[in-house]
Amino acid sequence: MARKRLVGTPEGDEKQLAILDAAASVFMKLGFAAASLDDISDHYGATKGIIYYHFRSKTTLFFAVQRRAMELTRAAIEPAANASGSPRERLEQMAFAHTLLMMEHLDYLRVAAQGLELHLGGRTTEEERNALKEITVLRDYNEKLYLQVLEEGMKAGVFRQMDIRLVVKPLLGALNWTSRWYHPRQGETRASREVIAAEIARYVVQGVLPHEMTLPAAAG
Repeated sequence: MARKRLVGTPEGDEKQLAILDAAASVFMKLGFAAASLDDISDHYGATKGIIYYHFRSKTTLFFAVQRRAMELTRAAIEPAANASGSPRERLEQMAFAHTLLMMEHLDYLRVAAQGLELHLGGRTTEEERNALKEITVLRDYNEKLYLQVLEEGMKAGVFRQMDIRLVVKPLLGALNWTSRWYHPRQGETRASREVIAAEIARYVVQGVLPHEMTLPAAAG
């Protein structure tokens, strides 16, 4: 059964995707409160009326950017989660793809963090809270993919015994924090980003291996 597309999330509409790209960039730089539709239309290179034609308000556009961030995350990690490799291989592939996504779609993922902070700060309307609930469904699905692989690995003895619902929080925190510290460098290539992603993916996997596989041998 085909997944129902949420309203406001463009699939295959190049113009709407371009508007979202522009909005993500502006929201990342200015934040939700300071950004205006004029800023976004200037960045997009069209009149504000074009923006209104596709998105009825700045808030609608803001949450559409967040929905797309969650959908991009799902598209990055779901193939690895459902692949045929071992749980360890799949977790490493998921973490690699997740980190690479963070670096290559930095603006979207930073805006997603802004939305969470807006929610936690209690500065939302009922309409905004409803939009956040939709985004939460998408975010929870992405987390479930990690939980699925962690549970399989733990049952198979590949990963240590742990509370996976607790462990998944710092695991995702480590991956998502990439959007905070990462800044593209001049002359950076995809290959150099892949090196970073591979290192972080190895770090994530090391955190869930049995202790005897992670600790160095005792001296003497």
